[in-house]
Amino acid sequence: MKLPHLENLLVPKAKITEYLLSDTHKTGKHKAVFFKHFGFSQDEWEVLAQALSQHAQIHEVTTTQDTRFGVHYVVEGELETPLGRRPRVRVVWAIDYEADIPRLISAYPLDEEE
Repeated sequence: MKLPHLENLLVPKAKITEYLLSDTHKTGKHKAVFFKHFGFSQDEWEVLAQALSQHAQIHEVTTTQDTRFGVHYVVEGELETPLGRRPRVRVVWAIDYEADIPRLISAYPLDEEE
């Protein structure tokens, strides 16, 4: 199954610049090292936002989890990067109950065994 409501996908700038590509965020700084290694940067944050959007359009949902706010959808697969390499990542999207906007929650590398 594909992520529902792909046409409404939301990747907030702050989620990219203040979390996934932040050198100072408590948990995001480790993700920033990973994403920057593949050519993503805060100055061109839109490149990572577009890559994550494309990732959701290409790959299938692997798992879902109901939460008290809505449903989390996990999408796994290769990510297109500025350097042309394709690391496997897990991207988590949330759709709140009674909403139709998938919003980015997190993204991180998949272990080789996964």
